[in-house]
Amino acid sequence: MSFPILSMMIFLPLLAAVVCLFVGANAARWTALGTTLILFVLGCMLWANYEIGGPQWQFTEFSPVFGRFSWALGIDGIALMLIMLSVFLMPICIGASWEAITDRVGEYMAAFLLMEALMIGVFAAQDIFLFYIFFEAGLIPMYLIIGIWGGANRIYAAYKFFLYTLLGSVVMLIAMLWMVREAGTTSIPVLMQYDFSPEAQTWLWIAFFASFAVKMPMWPVHTWLPDAHVQAPTAGSVILAGVLLKMGGYGFIRFLLPMFPEGSAHWFWLVMGLSMVAVVVTSLIALVQTDMKKLIAYSSVAHMAFVTIGLLAFNRQGIEGSMLVMLSHGLVSGALFLCVGIIYDRLHTREIARYGGLAENMPKYALFFMVFTMASVGLPGTSGFVGEFLSLAGSYQANSWVAFVMTTGIILGAAYMLYLYRRVVFGKLDKDDVAAMPDLSVREIALLAPIVAAVFWMGVYPESFLAPMRQDVGALLARIERANPGGDAKLKMGTPAPMAEAHGGGHH
Repeated sequence: MSFPILSMMIFLPLLAAVVCLFVGANAARWTALGTTLILFVLGCMLWANYEIGGPQWQFTEFSPVFGRFSWALGIDGIALMLIMLSVFLMPICIGASWEAITDRVGEYMAAFLLMEALMIGVFAAQDIFLFYIFFEAGLIPMYLIIGIWGGANRIYAAYKFFLYTLLGSVVMLIAMLWMVREAGTTSIPVLMQYDFSPEAQTWLWIAFFASFAVKMPMWPVHTWLPDAHVQAPTAGSVILAGVLLKMGGYGFIRFLLPMFPEGSAHWFWLVMGLSMVAVVVTSLIALVQTDMKKLIAYSSVAHMAFVTIGLLAFNRQGIEGSMLVMLSHGLVSGALFLCVGIIYDRLHTREIARYGGLAENMPKYALFFMVFTMASVGLPGTSGFVGEFLSLAGSYQANSWVAFVMTTGIILGAAYMLYLYRRVVFGKLDKDDVAAMPDLSVREIALLAPIVAAVFWMGVYPESFLAPMRQDVGALLARIERANPGGDAKLKMGTPAPMAEAHGGGHH
C-alpha cells in the first residue's frame, strides 16, 4: 500500500481533537466516537493487508525533517497487535464516558483523541527521537484526564503519575543521545542490529529500564498505579490498564532486548527477582483491598510481572507468551474496570462491602463480570490462559524456581478475583439501594460484548494473534540467543529438547 495509512491514523484523531474543542458537548461525543470507529476500521485494514512472512517492517514512511531527525513510521507484527489493541479499546472508552462525563465534554473527548494519536505514534515510530516524543507526550492527556475528571484525591494522583513516569524517562533521553552519537543513526531498525560494547550495554540497559519499569509498572516503582487507577474516571482506567502499561512491555521488546542483549543477560536476575517479588507481594496486597479499583490495579502489577519474566526467559514460548499476556491483560483488565465503573455509576461507591447479591437483580451484569473474572484467573478457553501458560512454559525452561514462584501468583490470582466476585455478586441482597440498581442497559452491553468476543477468540484460536508476530519474535531470538544467560533447564545449543525427540523431532 503506497497510501500513508500510519500518518493518517496519527493525524486524523489530532484533527478531530481540535474539532471537539470548538463544538458542543453532544457533537463532541459523536465526533470522538465516529473518529475512533474510523481508526478501528483503518486498524482492521492494516491487519488485513499485513503480509505474514513478508518483510519485517511494513507500511513504512520516511520523510527527513531536519538533521538526523526524520518522520519515520513503520510496523512489524508486534506493533500491529498493540495498535489493534489501542484502536479496539478506544471506541469502548468513548462509549463508557457517554453519560458519566457531563462537564467539559469537548476537552475530555479531545484528550482521549490526542492520547490515541500518541499511542499509535509510539508503536509506529521508527526514529528513536520520534518514539521519545510520542512516548513522553502520551503522559500529558492522561495527566489531564486524571487531574480534571478524576476522583476526590485526583491532583495528588496526577502529580504522582507524572513525576514517576517523567523521572525515569530523563535518564533514557541521555542514553538515547549517547547511542545516536555512537551509532551515527536515529533509525530504530538500524539500532536494533547495532552492536554496542558489552560495558556500554550494561549502563544503557539500566537507563532504558528506569523508564520502562515505571511504565510497566514493576515492583517497587508501581506505587503510582493504584492511586492513578482509583482517581481516574472509568475510561481513563480502561486505557491506562489497556494500553499505556503496554508501552513498557513494548519498550522491552523494541529496545532492551534487541539493542542490549548482553545488558539484558547481565541484569537477568534483577528483573527475575523483582518480577517474582511482584507476583507474590502484589497478589497478597490485592487480597486485603476494600476498594474494587485498587484490587484490580494491584492485580495488574502481578499480571505485568508475567510479561517481564516471559520476555527475559530468552526463548520463543516466553516472548510469545508475554505478548499474549499483554494483549489479554489489555482486554480483561480494561473490561474489569468497565464492570466496576458500571456499578459505580449507579451507587457512587467502590467499597466492596457496600455490595452483595447482585446476581439477583443484575443477572446480565453478573454473567459478564464472571467471564472477565475467569479470564483474569486464566481459565482455559479464555485469553488469560494462553498467555500465562506460554509465559510459564518459557520461564520453566529458563529456571524452574522462577516458574514455581509464578505458579503461586496464579493461585493467589484465583483467590483474590474469586473472593471479589463472591462478595459483590453472591450472598444476600439485603441493602435497599443495591436492590434498586437496574441491570445493564443496551449501551453497557454494547461496550462489554465485543471484549467478551475478543477474550474467547484469543483463548480458543490464539494462532491468529501469534502468526503476525512469529517472524519478529524469531528475529529477536536470533539477536539475543548469543547472550542467553542460561538456566537449570537450558539445553546445549543445537540439541533438540527431549520432548521434541519423543514426538519425532516435531516443532511445537
